[in-house]
Amino acid sequence: MARRDPAALVENLAAGDRGALARALSLVEQGGQPARDVGRLAWPLGGSSYTLGITGAPGAGKSTLTNRLITSLRADGGTVAVLAIDPSSPFSGGAILGDRIRMQDHVLDTGVFIRSMATRGHLGGLALAAPQALRVLDAAGFPWVVIETVGVGQVEIEVTEAADTTVVVVNPGWGDSIQANKAGLLEIADVFVINKADRPGVQEARSDLRNMIEMSELAMADEHWWQPPIVATVAETGEGIEELVAAIGAHRDHLVATGRLAQRRDKRLVDELRQIVARSLEQRAYEQTTTQHFDDLVARVRARSLDPYAAADEIINA
Repeated sequence: MARRDPAALVENLAAGDRGALARALSLVEQGGQPARDVGRLAWPLGGSSYTLGITGAPGAGKSTLTNRLITSLRADGGTVAVLAIDPSSPFSGGAILGDRIRMQDHVLDTGVFIRSMATRGHLGGLALAAPQALRVLDAAGFPWVVIETVGVGQVEIEVTEAADTTVVVVNPGWGDSIQANKAGLLEIADVFVINKADRPGVQEARSDLRNMIEMSELAMADEHWWQPPIVATVAETGEGIEELVAAIGAHRDHLVATGRLAQRRDKRLVDELRQIVARSLEQRAYEQTTTQHFDDLVARVRARSLDPYAAADEIINA
């Protein structure tokens, strides 16, 4: 029973037990009351982690870049947790775990914890359980938590809702392939990375990004606006990784100095609370559609003696 007892798991993971941490994350993914209990018990223990989001189109080299970032962050002595959001398996609903394969350099490093989480078909690319999982990793005492998301070819706004700093990874020649997403990418990016910079087209990609940044309405509207730096990397060799780490550190310093870090985290809490309320109301609403009263209302709507809106109001008022 202790293997599934939320209180015991949270106590043990806070003491450094990686097995307890893995089991707690499994409860979070499964959902239900145990997941809520884990989140509730982990909440008072958190508040010290800095969350880094890595996003970009498929094939941009995000996992290899994350692998190099882990090495650099570990060189400073800090521990790192990675939440790799994988495409769901079409058969089991589980994560494909491809990101773990590309991060195998750190398998034997006790200062690194890597967890794959399935999107389970969630279009935003970020698993519904991810905020709770981040809370658990925070409670486990990791100073760095990295979220690497699925590249789904759309703007992954949810990354910014979970991350303190968001790194958007593109490749040379990116402009032609995701032209429609440029404005949205600018909204979420704190740092741009042109990965695979040993290929032709790096300067064109840099100019394209720089033009986007200079034309941004955000730059003209906010005196404390952060101008996203553009870092060229070759993740396969490690080229440019130290510059990327420096850019992330500069953004973190900017957030602290301007008070934006606290503002971002406050907004995150407000948004999460709203989502929790909405989901709870949605569940209650669903329960009201499984009653005899609901069936009777459906019959009246079918007979056209009652319109659907009036029927819905009757359910809600009840």
